[in-house]
Amino acid sequence: MPPPAWSLRALGRDDLPPQFDLNGVRYRLDCTVKHDFWAATGFYTDASGRRVVLKVGRTVEFAAIPFRPVGRWLCRREMAFFARLADVHNVPRLLGRVGDTGFVHDFVPGQPLRDFQRLGAPFFDDLSRLMEQVHGRGIAYIDSEKSTNILVGDDGRPHLIDFQISLDAQAVPGFLWQWLIRRLQAIDTYHIAKHKRRLCPASLTAADRDMLQRRTWIVRVHRAVTAPYFRLRRATFQRLKKTGKLLPAGSD
Repeated sequence: MPPPAWSLRALGRDDLPPQFDLNGVRYRLDCTVKHDFWAATGFYTDASGRRVVLKVGRTVEFAAIPFRPVGRWLCRREMAFFARLADVHNVPRLLGRVGDTGFVHDFVPGQPLRDFQRLGAPFFDDLSRLMEQVHGRGIAYIDSEKSTNILVGDDGRPHLIDFQISLDAQAVPGFLWQWLIRRLQAIDTYHIAKHKRRLCPASLTAADRDMLQRRTWIVRVHRAVTAPYFRLRRATFQRLKKTGKLLPAGSD
């Protein structure tokens, strides 16, 4: 069995491919930007200088359980979200599939929201409208808490780049599922208000402040479930680094 740190990587000891071909064009790896349990993501460039993003879902087993079928399923469902939102501005365009667990989308020039100390009210107005469009398609984004999933583009506007854990109102029939989707969409809005409080507090509305004073049970459950995993992951990587056994780029 591989060491725990390698098992926590979607591709195990492997890294992203140094190159791939898509629609007759060859792209070469610039850098790996993320490599977590479920997927590895990298920036690639073709001969003309065009940059794209490749995301490869999990291929290796964990605790003797094969996860490649899960990686294929996650790839298909995330591609479906990008396809559903193809006409929504500031959601990257889906370009195609690579292998059985990977897909490619357009690169968005910009920086993640976490890199900013202040942003103006127009940015958050745009972000709210963008999220409303996503919600209008019956999708709960879910991952808006992560300031790395919201990009501030070079155009000054917000872009959503990761739909790995998003959920679709059309996926399951029935009142309870629709109710859950609405609750999760409300959490999306809640997290936007949190980002606004940090980066543009003067623009908070009375509704924003009221929302921030309430912490729903879904937020509490999400944190209770994910916090132990991330603590274990950080501790494992820190221990490996202290012993000098550094992992490849993107494993932080």
